[in-house]
Amino acid sequence: MSKPAVAATASTAAVPTPAATAPAVAVPAAPVAAGLPIRIKAGATAPYTDSSGNVWLPDQGFVDGDVVDRDNDAQIANTQDQAIYRTERYGMSSFSYKLPNGKYIVKLHFAETYDDITGAGQRVFSFNVAGHEFKDFDVWAKAGGAKRAYVETVNVDITDGKLDITFTTNIQSPEINGIEIIPAS
Repeated sequence: MSKPAVAATASTAAVPTPAATAPAVAVPAAPVAAGLPIRIKAGATAPYTDSSGNVWLPDQGFVDGDVVDRDNDAQIANTQDQAIYRTERYGMSSFSYKLPNGKYIVKLHFAETYDDITGAGQRVFSFNVAGHEFKDFDVWAKAGGAKRAYVETVNVDITDGKLDITFTTNIQSPEINGIEIIPAS
């Protein structure tokens, strides 16, 4: 059983000063991953705990786009955690999350839940995960149809203190349901 994710939060740390000098100045602390996975439920407005006890943070880190929350009765195949796939971010241009440098496993969660998409080739987009390019990605084709969960796993090496993902529209808007960022062992 995985441990729950812990949100990296901005805090301040006092800068040590020699005796008889001005008081310490507060500076932002570096982001902390604490060795635990970060899970983000795209489109969500509140944290979500999955069936394994993992906490998913609400939607954050995206640039542009919009969110949608599908009905709770929407049935999503290929997953024990259908709720992850009932919210989504679509039309975004990028995602960024500060991380300590190191190796990570990034899992991108997708399901085609838009009723106007009725077959392969109707939503096609490209994305780049920390230098790993995925061209002409078709959620319907990858998942094997509508309302079916699909997870794309990418091994990355973070060297600049952040995970960057860019999205490019080809046909219809890009969409995503969740992102997991797991330190590689």
